[in-house]
Amino acid sequence: MDWGRFARQLASLARDLLAQDSVDATLDRITASATELVGGCDAAGILVLHGKHVATLSPTDRLVIDSDRLQERLGEGPCFDAARTSQGARVFRIADFTDEQQRWPAYAPRARALGVGSMMGFLLFTEDEDLGALNLYSRKPGAFTEDSELAGWLLASHAAVAFSSARSHAQLERAVATRHVIGEAMGILMGSHRLTEEQAFDVLRRYSQENNIKLREVARQVCERGGVA
Repeated sequence: MDWGRFARQLASLARDLLAQDSVDATLDRITASATELVGGCDAAGILVLHGKHVATLSPTDRLVIDSDRLQERLGEGPCFDAARTSQGARVFRIADFTDEQQRWPAYAPRARALGVGSMMGFLLFTEDEDLGALNLYSRKPGAFTEDSELAGWLLASHAAVAFSSARSHAQLERAVATRHVIGEAMGILMGSHRLTEEQAFDVLRRYSQENNIKLREVARQVCERGGVA
């Protein structure tokens, strides 16, 4: 593997990831880059576990979705294991699924039937949070080498930082937008009902609680209607 060329590509990717304008765009770029930069990779996706339920983010191929759903249904498999634990190995490489029936007796033969020959997975994490797992697939057994694993690990390290940054930015944007719409709604109530700032906020809060509606949604309705219904 030409590591000098790979380093230049990775540096360019790092800048590209931070320039994306949404979390989805960032994740799409991560998984697409996996198929471009990691030798042997035919498909990639990010798996996030919510309890026993699996979310598949930015899959590059139907194979990724089918594999994740299979692991969710069976409750076993390498990606499922990597995403649900913060302990132990943060990287796995499965050379050949015909040899893995003892470890995953239900998943391994079905994965092979789906067309999975070999697989690698990398836990996406920062010092503050675990974000899921970047999973790479090949339709051929033995497709991933030690060089592939190192390349995938380097990509995953950059991906975790970019994913965390994009998510934090999106959360901040939502917080700013929420603060703005609540302030606008309070202004409408203060002007139309001669309320103080504290009284206007209390009206929004009580309406939110009594009707089980999020405060931001109540504020949006006030802005659209010019008052609380």
